[in-house]
Amino acid sequence: MSSILSFAANRTTGAALALSLLAGVAVPKAASAADPSILNGAVTSPAGEKLGGVTVSAKAIGSPISTTVFTDEAGAYYFPPLPPGKYRVWAQALGFETANSEAELKTGARADFSLKKIEDTERLIRQLPGDLILAGLPEDTADDMRMKRIVHNNCTSCHTPSYFLQHRFDEAGWHAIIEAMKSINVYGVYRANQHNPVLDFHQDALAKYLAKTRGPNGGAFKITSRPRPAGEAARAVFREYDVPLNPDQQLPSATPPNNGSDWTKATTSRAGSLPHDAAPDLDGNLWFAAVAPNKTMSVGRIDGKTGALKPFRIDAASGNAATVHGLIRDGEGVIWFNAWMPKGGLAKVDPKTEKVAVYMPPEGMSHIDGPVTLDYDSKGGIWAGTNDGALRFDPVAEKFTEFKSVNPRGPNGAVGQTYGIVGDKDGNGYWSQMAFDTIVKANLATGETTELKLPPVKDEMARATAADNAFYATYGPREIGTPFPWSQGPRRMGIDRERGIIWVANSWSGTLGRVDAKTLQTTLIPLPNTFTNQPYAAIPDKHQNVWTPLWTTDQIAKYDSKAGTWTMFDLPTRGTEVRIPALLERGDNVEVVFAYARSSKIAVLSVRSEADMAAAQAQAQ
Repeated sequence: MSSILSFAANRTTGAALALSLLAGVAVPKAASAADPSILNGAVTSPAGEKLGGVTVSAKAIGSPISTTVFTDEAGAYYFPPLPPGKYRVWAQALGFETANSEAELKTGARADFSLKKIEDTERLIRQLPGDLILAGLPEDTADDMRMKRIVHNNCTSCHTPSYFLQHRFDEAGWHAIIEAMKSINVYGVYRANQHNPVLDFHQDALAKYLAKTRGPNGGAFKITSRPRPAGEAARAVFREYDVPLNPDQQLPSATPPNNGSDWTKATTSRAGSLPHDAAPDLDGNLWFAAVAPNKTMSVGRIDGKTGALKPFRIDAASGNAATVHGLIRDGEGVIWFNAWMPKGGLAKVDPKTEKVAVYMPPEGMSHIDGPVTLDYDSKGGIWAGTNDGALRFDPVAEKFTEFKSVNPRGPNGAVGQTYGIVGDKDGNGYWSQMAFDTIVKANLATGETTELKLPPVKDEMARATAADNAFYATYGPREIGTPFPWSQGPRRMGIDRERGIIWVANSWSGTLGRVDAKTLQTTLIPLPNTFTNQPYAAIPDKHQNVWTPLWTTDQIAKYDSKAGTWTMFDLPTRGTEVRIPALLERGDNVEVVFAYARSSKIAVLSVRSEADMAAAQAQAQ
């Protein structure tokens, strides 16, 4: 591995410096003659081959903010204007060792890199994101395919497959891993007497399959690749903000030894990570839900310019801060979130005044609970999920209205908790029951609820053996992380309120559901790879693009619903487990904000135009 660093002198002014410091989460603009010079350079192989789509990151020494860009087809990269200072700069691509350097950005700098290929097989595997880990599992026989689906559906409910499959164990070792996993629910809570029945049933076959694949001798794993970013994906700019680890959890270090920034260090542990959902306020500051138990914060606010963190605490009966799962910004710019205290309530904070208010549903009404998601409707109502339906809160009257799922329970003790939720322009609400493959609609005017049932995945039903069918005939999922092999898995949803179109992320089938809000007529749209692409949420922007985090692949996908095309944006961090995205739309610009639930960061994605790139290239000459 080698890197070559050189410096170039360019002009800077006080006004330009101010502009660069105010960049925050705003969409980066093309450099002008008055801007500080762009940090730029080129990336090649040792043989001199120009490498396009390489991830190049820069982080000022002592700063919590990293900025990432990608090389173009000629192997060149151009950062947006950055504040002066000393920077760490690093370049990486799948299959290559990470190259590191430093640059002091006074009036600009240039850093060129030469990437060396990784020769060791295990180092190659540890560098892989979750989709390529899944793709590497064998599928040579029908039994292989059945076990691969069990890994996909039941072993990735809590974490990306790149976390546990970066390791190798013999059959006894995998038995021990499965024994632990089947007693840990999706929230990471160990329950000694509550097993995952699906893992129980398939444990012997699954341990054999995993030992064959990821055993002590290397196994049958096949290393695969995916195209590096090009075109629009290579024009992406990421700003990542480090979130400090949980100060109230006993950890070996206050800072993570591996935060996912260097892919060769593999997927990090989630220990100490606080954020779950994130959203920008109208001033470009970033708010996130603190989902892990702690005494310090229920939600945190990150200054979009400096990266400084300010905690906001709501007291819980336990003495801890109330934990939070779902967080949104409504149409007026107010931040809303649920708060477990231990009963589930609804809370808000006005970013302008920083005043916090908490509202508890009255006794006799279901509390806000489960894998909670929030949304708002065009009438001003706030929607939140419960274990058996949803609540709508009227902020003016400070009144809750309750709606029940058509079928909150199913055969064999099945439980259909509410997962994703949206509100439409008429004040109606819609929610998903992930375990039941169901979308429920609540009519605000009548109080009635109706439901839409998504079809099962036929190929997986056909692959089931007689023994499988006999077991599943007696089985009912009691939580979201224990699905049938043929489940669709409708997760988080988003809505185009003007057009009345709901978008649903079907996590197990690798599809987006397009649902007409009035008729519930549904079309299933496959992602580029329906097995390895697991969508977590689907949020449309005003240009009719749908942004969907692929939470196990370290990617954000954009679906252009008008053209029917996909763009895959590679995230700069390994092991992100990104959840719900939130949008900040200003003019024609769209910023996508999201949290890394595993690697403890908040990220902002923006995309430069071709004209922006041409101007940056000219400025760097």
